[in-house]
Amino acid sequence: MKFSEHWLREWVNPPVSTEQLAEQLTMAGLEVDSIEPAAPAFEKVVVGEVLEVQPHPDADKLRVCRVEVGQEAPLQIVCGAPNVHAGMKAPTALVGGVLPGGLKIKKAKLRGVESFGMLCSARELGLSEDHAGLMALPADAPVGEDLRSWLDLDDALIEVDLTPNRGDCLSIAGIAREVGLLNRCAVETPEIHPVAAATEASFPVRVNAAEACPRYLGRVIQGIDPAAATPLWMQERLRRSGLRSLGPVVDVTNYVLIELGQPMHGFDLGRLSGGIEVRHARQGESLNLLDGKRVELSDDTLVIADESQVLAIAGVMGGEASAVTSETRDVFLECAFFAPTAIAGLARQYGLQTDSSHRFERGVDPSLQRRALERATGLLLAITGGTPGPVTEVSHADHLPETEAVHLRQTRITRLLGLELPREEVSDILVRLGCGIEPLNDGWRVHPPTYRFDLAIEADLIEEVGRVYGYERLPSTLPSGRLEMAPLSEERVETARIHTLLVDRGYQEAITYSFVDPDLQARLNPGVPGVALANPISSEMSEMRTSLWPGLIKVLEHNLNRQQGRVLLFEQGLRFERQADEIKQDKMLACVAYGSRWPEQWGAEKAGLDFYDLKGDVEALLALGGRAGCFEFVAEAHPALHPGRSAAIRHGGRRAGWLGELHPRLAGDLGLPAGILLFEIELAALQLARKPVFQPISRYPSVRRDLAFLVDAGVSAQAIRARVEASAGEWLKELLLFDVYQGEGVESGRKSIALGLILQDSSRTLADQDVEAVVERVTAVLQDELGASLRD
Repeated sequence: MKFSEHWLREWVNPPVSTEQLAEQLTMAGLEVDSIEPAAPAFEKVVVGEVLEVQPHPDADKLRVCRVEVGQEAPLQIVCGAPNVHAGMKAPTALVGGVLPGGLKIKKAKLRGVESFGMLCSARELGLSEDHAGLMALPADAPVGEDLRSWLDLDDALIEVDLTPNRGDCLSIAGIAREVGLLNRCAVETPEIHPVAAATEASFPVRVNAAEACPRYLGRVIQGIDPAAATPLWMQERLRRSGLRSLGPVVDVTNYVLIELGQPMHGFDLGRLSGGIEVRHARQGESLNLLDGKRVELSDDTLVIADESQVLAIAGVMGGEASAVTSETRDVFLECAFFAPTAIAGLARQYGLQTDSSHRFERGVDPSLQRRALERATGLLLAITGGTPGPVTEVSHADHLPETEAVHLRQTRITRLLGLELPREEVSDILVRLGCGIEPLNDGWRVHPPTYRFDLAIEADLIEEVGRVYGYERLPSTLPSGRLEMAPLSEERVETARIHTLLVDRGYQEAITYSFVDPDLQARLNPGVPGVALANPISSEMSEMRTSLWPGLIKVLEHNLNRQQGRVLLFEQGLRFERQADEIKQDKMLACVAYGSRWPEQWGAEKAGLDFYDLKGDVEALLALGGRAGCFEFVAEAHPALHPGRSAAIRHGGRRAGWLGELHPRLAGDLGLPAGILLFEIELAALQLARKPVFQPISRYPSVRRDLAFLVDAGVSAQAIRARVEASAGEWLKELLLFDVYQGEGVESGRKSIALGLILQDSSRTLADQDVEAVVERVTAVLQDELGASLRD
């Protein structure tokens, strides 16, 4: 929230500087984001009155003006503004003055006519972006008065970043309460007197959603002056709060919003029919909003309607059909309390964010509405005139929020704050907070004020006591506790080791959202039901991920769009799968790779990454735990992977992950190039490690036998390895695959696989007949089970 320091000091004026005030607010939990001047620096700019306007003799677009500035004689000033006319008052920069940006005003001659100053627009003074003409000042502006002083421009604009629980500070009144509380100063609230009805005119109100709108007030004001202008002092206060002037009715409601924190809305009474009805939208209803956007309303949207149409989304934004215009003479002012739960998320549902919804979502004081309506009525009548009718109120007390008493214990304050505060000081703080208190033997029974929705439990009150007392005054104590060294299991591979290996192999870690695009997820992991979010950030992030691939694919796309030709990424995170009535969360590790095998260099031919490159990286990961042999790569089809370049990673008889190339058709649909490689595995399986066991080195020599087998081309090396290891016995110390050949000398449909068997016994030297027995046994098993034959 942005506000004027001078406006705040009309309510409460502690003896502190601007910087000290900002420090106080920040330390009290209302973080000050910025302090900036209300207007840029300029000098020697006064209120001038245009006495006479004559055409320039040599320029059609210029006028020669005689301007009274409070000096001995009027000044002659040449002006090109289209709205200059005799009798108007406008800012006038005198010779010797300096405008924002360093522009110095000098005596000049424009097309042969001397000019002794400059009539200024609001943009030239840095007060707004309006440069269509001169800045028109009110008729009662004192001629010759320094403009900076008269408009009180030596002001500071303070912007406060409020946490969601402090909706009570979204107003000058709320900030003033905090400043008065912190400085023990009285807060001078403006006098708001009830405005007596001068006519019986009213407009019927019916509330059909009492839980969402427990209180609704309205008032008819007839015969306002459509030509009336918002006074400059109000325009300036709105400008300094970040709002622009939009006419008296809208300006008054915005002024009350900033001053008291109560959102309001004004309807053109002549464009309403029947009566006001507060209800939920009906099927098929739509609304053209004030910003020109048309929305289709869902049936859970709270709306303000009349007998013929929807007028506004309650607490968010009004519609064009009932908006106040320059022709409006009769107004219906509304002021309501909407339950925060009824408004929360409503603006975001329609892609909106308004000052009203921002306040209603956080909670508005349910006792403020009549006071705000009277304040708005008084201001509007003073500006536009008119005849007010009686206040119409529909209230459902049983649905209005009630503040419940909270039991606050003295011992609990001491325990949580680490400081024993005197009872008198705690009582004083609670009273200054606006709470009602009843002393008890062990503490107090505290009744929070209606504007503090966040004071609901004992801890809330203790937090407030500590905040007002001063966080910086609370003692600092170090926690005490026993430090124990966490065990480091040798049967577990730590994630840091896994990450380090991937980084060493050229990968970079990515961290993506757990929320993904449902459409992309359905393409990459079809058949697995996603977990839909009840209140998503956007439609592209509305499901929890069932795989890490969607996030990595989006990161890859982001990098490719920025001319990164070689991308290797990995991510560790959770996937979410709905199983029966619960959501299962599994830790996963996934990789995506695309581009050349090596960074560009002279020493290696340029070649793209392929399936076996990524498989090599995966095998290196599996080898970390010394259990690579427990994993099996099985050729299986995955809907998102290339049918001939994909494999399931199996462990313990179950599938633990996938490896392969992204399906070319899917890559084309996503606008991605071919050759993208993907891998994903359950982290739990990857982290299992074999406990290291010492084995003495044998004193006896090892024997190597190289065997070449002819097998069908579809037989995998893994199948051959498994059977050799099972049949060779305990003497087999190492098994090497050192050659695979297809071509001349090998019949079509077959291949040659050469294996090296290294045999050794720890108690004796193996004899030739021992080795031959192993070779015969291995050959027989491969021949019987895989149809293998020894190659000549």
